[in-house]
Amino acid sequence: MPKLNDDQQIRQLANLELLARQVVEGFITGLHQSPFHGFSVEFAEHRLYNSGESVKNIDWKLFARTDRLFIKQFEEETNLRCYLLLDTSSSMNFPDKGINKLQFSIYAVASLMYLFKKQRDAFGLGLFSEKLDWLSQARSTSAHLFHLYAQLERAYDQPRINAATDITGVLHHVAEEIHKRSMIIIFSDMLESGLNDEKLNALFAAIQHLKYNKHEVIIFNVNDRKKELDFDFDNRPHHFVDIESGAEVKVHPNKIREAYRANLDHYRHQLELKCAQYHIDLVDSNIHEGYNQVLKAYLVKRNSMI
Repeated sequence: MPKLNDDQQIRQLANLELLARQVVEGFITGLHQSPFHGFSVEFAEHRLYNSGESVKNIDWKLFARTDRLFIKQFEEETNLRCYLLLDTSSSMNFPDKGINKLQFSIYAVASLMYLFKKQRDAFGLGLFSEKLDWLSQARSTSAHLFHLYAQLERAYDQPRINAATDITGVLHHVAEEIHKRSMIIIFSDMLESGLNDEKLNALFAAIQHLKYNKHEVIIFNVNDRKKELDFDFDNRPHHFVDIESGAEVKVHPNKIREAYRANLDHYRHQLELKCAQYHIDLVDSNIHEGYNQVLKAYLVKRNSMI
């Protein structure tokens, strides 16, 4: 089995189902082998027993092994409805060497879908840039899973060129489009051109709109920490290009690093504060740290809703 944190080996796995299975099964094996016992990992056939339910479907053999009560779960039972929203704007194509933010997000989304399927949860997929370009219904069948994998493979093979982001408009659209209470999981670098206080306030209003409509929300803030957050570039002049607008600038990183980091830190701090205020999980997702961080954050959120 390949080391799934090795970007080069991961890119050689063309089949998303194979990749997702290996990521999820490796993660579950890690949970079994660790002292961390916070999750039910009998996804396919069991769920936690809730006080007051009938005891006729309790799996007593599993209780003997785990000292916890689980209900045998039947094929038609669906526990949760999840929608995965994937930012396909051009800024997600960074960096241009190795795995980029879009590819990382596609692998992470595919792995979560595989996990949803094992848990009998219904799941849907949305792709967006300047607008919500595509949104599926939420289902839990194998045929649906493979249909969504095909959409992800298309996004992987055909990255968007000079496509900007309007995550504010997209979140308002999603809040109105998805009527039943759901878990909304967003993969985005959360970057828009020309961020200012007015745009920040508009973004926060969109986030609040999701919560007002009773959705539970996780935002995976996808980034290349070394380059984008630390602005760690060689000590020489560089030619920077805005992937979304095409604007170009030649500058020495040392001359602008302090101002760049101050502006970005202010934005990220404001985003963290607002997400905390609205009880939205904001997960910092470095593309070079693997996928266990994503699966664990999701399971923490899911278990808190049971």
